[in-house]
Amino acid sequence: MNAATIPAERTALLVCDLQNDFLHPDGAYGRAGQTAPEILELPDRVKPLADLLRSRGGWVISTNFTLVPGRSGEPMISPHLKTLRPFLAKGDFLPGAWGHRTVDTLQPVDVEVEKIAYSAFYMSRLEWVLAKCGVERLLVCGIVTNGGVASTVRDAHVRDFDTILLEDGCAAFTPQVHEVSVAALRPVCRVTTIATMLAEVGES
Repeated sequence: MNAATIPAERTALLVCDLQNDFLHPDGAYGRAGQTAPEILELPDRVKPLADLLRSRGGWVISTNFTLVPGRSGEPMISPHLKTLRPFLAKGDFLPGAWGHRTVDTLQPVDVEVEKIAYSAFYMSRLEWVLAKCGVERLLVCGIVTNGGVASTVRDAHVRDFDTILLEDGCAAFTPQVHEVSVAALRPVCRVTTIATMLAEVGES
C-alpha cells in the first residue's frame, strides 16, 4: 500500500518511554534530578495528536522501558545502563508499578508494550501487537531521540513500516544531541512536525 493512502485506522502513534519513572518528579529519574525541560514538555505537546488519531480510528501504543525483577526483586540492569544511571534501584521501572506506566497526560493508551532495550522491537511483543492491530504506519515520538527513539525508528524501517518521526514530539537530554540524532534519521524515514500530522490526519 502506498504511504499516501494509508488510512488513520492503520496508523499508530508509537509513544516511546513517556513513563512516570522518566518524567514525574517522584519517578526514578526525577528523584535523581535527571531530566530536561524539553523532555517534560512532550506529553502535553503530543496529546492533541493522540486524541485526534484515536478519534479517527487510529491507535495509540506506548512502549514502556522495563527493568525485569530478578531474585529478591532486584532489577536486572544491563552493565552499560548501570554505569550510566547508577541511581536505578529496586522498584524502578517495575512491570505494573506506577513508575512503569505511561504518564497520565497520555492515558488511556490503547496498548502498552514492555521493552527491555533501546529498540522497542527487541525481544518484545510490539511487532505482534502491530500486526494484530493492522498497523502499517508509525508516527514515532518520545524519548530519548538518540536512544530508544532512534533505535526503534531504524528497526521499524527494516520491517517495512511506513515510519514518520515527529521531530517536535521527541527530545533528548540536550537540544544539540536531539538535533544531531534527527539529522541522522532523515535518510531512514520521513521527518515532520506534530502540526503537520494533525493537519494530515484531520483531512484523512
